[in-house]
Amino acid sequence: MRDDYDFSTSVQNPYAKKLKRQVTIRLDEDTIEYFKKLAEEKDLPYQSLINLYLRDCAQSHKDLKMEWR
Repeated sequence: MRDDYDFSTSVQNPYAKKLKRQVTIRLDEDTIEYFKKLAEEKDLPYQSLINLYLRDCAQSHKDLKMEWR
């Protein structure tokens, strides 16, 4: 390793705003199992699948339909 590095010609990462952020979220066990099974079928990590689903909902401005019984 060098003692000094010259960053004077470096550029900012253009993808920095698109990086993922870790959050804590509480989900029902059956919801997690649903996404785990679906992710296994699709050969994806289940957290990535949940992220893709939530991103799709956000981009399509999907509205939540709630019914109180």
